[in-house]
Amino acid sequence: MGAEMTDDIPPPRLPLSEAALTEHLVRPGGLWREVSVMARTGSTNADLVARAGGGAPEGLVLAAEEQTAGRGRLGRSWLSPPRAALTFSLLVRPVGVPPARRGWLPLLAGVATATVVRQVSGLDAVLKWPNDVLLGPRKLAGILAEQSGDAVVIGIGLNVSTARDELPAAGATLLPATSLLLEGSASLDRGLLLSRILAGAERWYLAWRGTDPPGDPETSGLRAAYLRLCATVGRDVRVELPTGTVSAGMATGLDADGRLIVSTPEGPLAVGAGDVRHVR
Repeated sequence: MGAEMTDDIPPPRLPLSEAALTEHLVRPGGLWREVSVMARTGSTNADLVARAGGGAPEGLVLAAEEQTAGRGRLGRSWLSPPRAALTFSLLVRPVGVPPARRGWLPLLAGVATATVVRQVSGLDAVLKWPNDVLLGPRKLAGILAEQSGDAVVIGIGLNVSTARDELPAAGATLLPATSLLLEGSASLDRGLLLSRILAGAERWYLAWRGTDPPGDPETSGLRAAYLRLCATVGRDVRVELPTGTVSAGMATGLDADGRLIVSTPEGPLAVGAGDVRHVR
């Protein structure tokens, strides 16, 4: 795994450059058509969901230097000091992809995020199904996908220079949190991380959407890429479904819609939503 956690003082927290991101990412024939950086907002996901409802096209990216009402799955909050994290959302409209297959979108975002974290930081980031990026047992990043008509907004929050005393208190979240700073990352360049994550997400999205039929995780290579990074499949898990039902068993794979398959004493269980805990 990566370096041990330290108590290093955060380095200067530089602002993101909207002009540089636009220059690197917005091009004819590409997915991204607009990259915006806000100083402060409640939630980048909420902002893009509202724009999607107003008919905004796919390819919009909105990043915020500070979120005051950031959200995670199941109503959890995601807060961070100004410029300490990457908090951003992207809007896509996967026309032609069957609705059930859109469950791959947060997994796709996870692949793009974990891959870039490994490349830039030199740390062994892995994925916990369905929406967490981990370093060891600690949560580095979270992903939230929300649907609005035929649009999907995917939000990503990644702790970069967050200091120990700026993280949620122990027990306040499902998993203990960490940051690239605390794990000894080789780089804390938020602009580099964001640019590469968006470039990776673009490549995976266009490949996945462009299969015949659209959204095929096998032909696009997405399932294989996810499984290479996944720390959930192959281990015992405890699953709490939105209904309150609790099951336990071994996570054995992913189905065609991105659901986690858990082998339980009662038989195979396909989990599309819920809390999944890794059992030691």
